[in-house]
This record gives sequence, C-alpha cells and structure tokens, in this order.
Amino acid sequence: MKNINDEERFIFKRMAEGDKEAFRFFFEKYYIDLCNFVNIYLNDPAMAEDIVQDVYVYFWNKKENIYIETSIKSYLLKASKNKSLNYLRNEKVRSGIQDRLAKESETSYEIPEVQEDNHRLQKIIREAVESLPEKCREIFILSKEKNLTYKEIAEELGLSVKTVENQMGNALKKLREFLKPYYDDLFILFLIAFFC
Repeated sequence: MKNINDEERFIFKRMAEGDKEAFRFFFEKYYIDLCNFVNIYLNDPAMAEDIVQDVYVYFWNKKENIYIETSIKSYLLKASKNKSLNYLRNEKVRSGIQDRLAKESETSYEIPEVQEDNHRLQKIIREAVESLPEKCREIFILSKEKNLTYKEIAEELGLSVKTVENQMGNALKKLREFLKPYYDDLFILFLIAFFC
C-alpha cells in the first residue's frame, strides 16, 4: 500500500482481520467528509448519507480483498464518487421510463384507436392461453393469474413439482409460438418477457 501512513496501514490490517474498532476508526474519521463530498454530486444530504453508508458496508464486507493503492481516504472518495454517479445514472433512466409511461398513459386515454388496439391485444393473449392443452392452461393460470408457486400448484393439483415445471415450460413454448406474429408490438413483447 503506497503512500499510506504507518498508523493507517496498521489499523487497516487490523480491520482486514475483523477488528470492528479499526473499522470504526475509519468510519468516524472520514464519514462527514465523504457525505459532504457526495452531496456535491447529489444535492441531497439524506441520499448522500445513504450512499456513504453503503460504501462503508462494502468496505467492511470486502475488507479481506481490498487493495489500497494510495490512501484509505482516496479509496473511500473514489468508491463514493462511483456509487454517486451510478445512482445519478439510474435515476436518469428511471425518470425517463416514468415520463414515457406517463405520456403513453395519457395518450391511451386521449386516442380511442390506442384503447381499441390494447383491447385487441388482450383478446389475442386470452385466445393464446385458451389454445393451451387443458393441463397446461390450468397450471399456467394458477401460476400467472393466481401467483401460486410451483410447489403450491403441485400440492393443489396432486402433481410433482417437476411435472408442474415441465407443463409450464410447454405452456410458455406454445404461447411464444402463438404470439410470434405479434412480436413487433411492444405490448406483446413486454408480456412475453413477463411470462418468461
């Protein structure tokens, strides 16, 4: 560990061996500085604290495998920065998805053709499920509409869990084949992903 002073090298070694007081030393020494640093990126003190706490949890859990190139503070600053940037990226993606869904929802209420299209797609999906062999259909409905686990379905129908798994596999395969002509439709694609 280059550029790390003897005191911190000794304390870090103790922490790596499981000494919680050594960990407390680094927590108390750098926590406030790290929170202030993260808050520069987030402008959200509460979230900054959450992120710094996550960094410290990682620091403790991975203590035996961490390699410090410069100093403990530099390591924690870099880890905090990376976690902050990841958080901001995820928030941007989440915000974009929420905006898009909100617009689509508004559009579906404003344009009758979209509502009709959704009804048509729901009808196609119902037809696909109805086309399944009786046992496949029964197991599929118990799983997807009633949210039962494979074990619960097996107990209810007096089957083995393996049989339920096989029947679900058959059901999904047949549904994919039935719905294949509609794969270009985003709504159908979403449902296929959900089923699988």
